[in-house]
Amino acid sequence: MPVQHPSSSSSLSVTLQILSIVFYTFIAFICIGLPIAVLPGYVHDQLGFSAVIAGLAIASQYLATLLSRPFAGRLVDSLGTKPAIVYGLQGIAISGVLTSLAVALQGWPLLSLVVLIVGRVFLGIAQGLIGVGTITWGIAQVGSQHTARAIGWNGIASYGAIAIGAPLGVVMIDRFGYAMLGVTLLGLALLALLLIRKKPSIPVVSGVRLPFWSVFGLIAPYGISLTLASIGYGTLTTFITLFYIDRGWVGAAYCLSVFGVCFILARLVFTNSISRFGGYNVAIACMTIETVGLILLWLAPSATFALIGAGLTGFGLSLVYPALGVEAVKQVPVASRGAGLSAYAVFFDLALAIAGPIMGAIALNMGYPLIFFSAAVLSVMGLALTFGLSVRKLER
Repeated sequence: MPVQHPSSSSSLSVTLQILSIVFYTFIAFICIGLPIAVLPGYVHDQLGFSAVIAGLAIASQYLATLLSRPFAGRLVDSLGTKPAIVYGLQGIAISGVLTSLAVALQGWPLLSLVVLIVGRVFLGIAQGLIGVGTITWGIAQVGSQHTARAIGWNGIASYGAIAIGAPLGVVMIDRFGYAMLGVTLLGLALLALLLIRKKPSIPVVSGVRLPFWSVFGLIAPYGISLTLASIGYGTLTTFITLFYIDRGWVGAAYCLSVFGVCFILARLVFTNSISRFGGYNVAIACMTIETVGLILLWLAPSATFALIGAGLTGFGLSLVYPALGVEAVKQVPVASRGAGLSAYAVFFDLALAIAGPIMGAIALNMGYPLIFFSAAVLSVMGLALTFGLSVRKLER
């Protein structure tokens, strides 16, 4: 089937094409969101393991995603985007079966935990495959000039799905018990597999494919900038509740809500600015706004100022990923686009992985307000690196 390019399509048509693909991201992240708030309680309260083990059970999924990124990118480039998404959905289905089995084995806590973690690993690999597969498919479908829009809508689908899935999982477990969790994952995966069967795929792009680590080296400067900016996201989402408690405030959940609303609104309204003003300019502007938000959180004399800081942080962070992503993808051949997107995603995974321990150590030794100052300093470093990359481009 010939690829439909934006030159012959309206903006609405392009968006609808992207939405028909990132729908599978939405399904995947609903499945990721459903267990996120309930599995720690299951491991700790039902199986009797410590909070540390409960945290490791959740973290096993993210580690699997991080480690599977090179494989996911190579699979997308060599077999195509649709097969990668299909494999990812099958991984979610397997995760659902294993989650149900783990609940059935609750009488044998250690065995139940092992089966549960294996299921989490399958879910993590599925996340990597579907995330890279949908973005690559979207770019190929609507044309590389709409890379920012494809990345932006994929992010909206993922964040929106987690925001829906997490509370839905809590309600579902309260009403139907943990056994329903695995059944729901399996059902959603099978539904998505049924829907994707007749969807026309994009032909595999021919050409020389670079080794993953060569692609990684080309992407690294942009990825490092992304990591430096994204640590602010990991810091806020991980520690805002403890920060509020430390300051004697209430309403940390509202802070997270304001952050999320501003993040999604900025992506909805301003994603097209990347194609108008360029990825570097948008990234620099957004990192500046994020830095101001983090400084407001650091200096906030009241919860009201913290809300404003969280909103600015969310607004600023929203377009950093797609803006830098547009410039990063330009560094690799089209035949290695999947590997490039996978390598780029590694740096976001890294930011979330290191934000907790680094900022936790700072909070322990210097207090919670200083974590936002530290995140602001890292954001400025990312801004400086991005500015340097933009200057280097102009000099070429």
